[in-house]
Amino acid sequence: MTSAPRAGTEPFAAEGGRVGFLLSHGFTGSPASMTPWARHLAAQGHSVRVPRLPGHGTTWQDMNRTRWDDWYGELDTALTELRSHCDTVVVAGLSMGGCLALRLAEQRPGDVDAVVLVNPAVNVKRLDIKLVPLLQWVVPSMPGIGNDIKKPGQDEIGYDRTPLKALASQVTMWRQVRAALPSVTQPLLMFRSADDHVVDETSQSIILEGVSSDVAELVTLHDSFHVATLDHDAELIFGRTDAFVAEHLPSSPDREDA
Repeated sequence: MTSAPRAGTEPFAAEGGRVGFLLSHGFTGSPASMTPWARHLAAQGHSVRVPRLPGHGTTWQDMNRTRWDDWYGELDTALTELRSHCDTVVVAGLSMGGCLALRLAEQRPGDVDAVVLVNPAVNVKRLDIKLVPLLQWVVPSMPGIGNDIKKPGQDEIGYDRTPLKALASQVTMWRQVRAALPSVTQPLLMFRSADDHVVDETSQSIILEGVSSDVAELVTLHDSFHVATLDHDAELIFGRTDAFVAEHLPSSPDREDA
């Protein structure tokens, strides 16, 4: 039986205009990492969704009973709902959420108009992660990766343990997403923290060299760790995303009426 959700991990939804934003939190995290960004977008009149991915926001044991297709399925459903009343949809994600955003762009190119990634994860160099497909059958979890945040007083409300069966499933997802990167053609904006203690630099080059997007911009964040959406550079992320969407997406009723 799944545990009750923890306070502060509630999904976020805002009804707005015909430009929609679907935001995904990361592995073992929660919507709390994306809610400030979501509120910023909603304040500008956009329609916004931040689902809580299955197995998140409760206990790591719950998450160990979920797999990557469960997480993707939650976002896929949210995209369908958002697309039903939006002319334009931007999909954005933090860490594993970035990988899931890329998967949506790969699988549903007609429904995703732009992709925004914050410290996305599609690969790691760490040896212990490479051993996870075997380790998952030996131990249930290992130390957590949450709250890698430079700014004091911030909390993404994640887990203090990393569930290994779920992590092994994420590694499987990484391989599938990497293989299909050439099918990503949407305008892409990537934010990458210069000092990230969770995701190493290999994901950046794999993504930027793998996608077929005519527009693929990289913004380096110099005052944030991994969970940059809650860190010192959060306002930079919000503002640069606004400018990117305004420049690279077709004019929308939202902007025409502004």
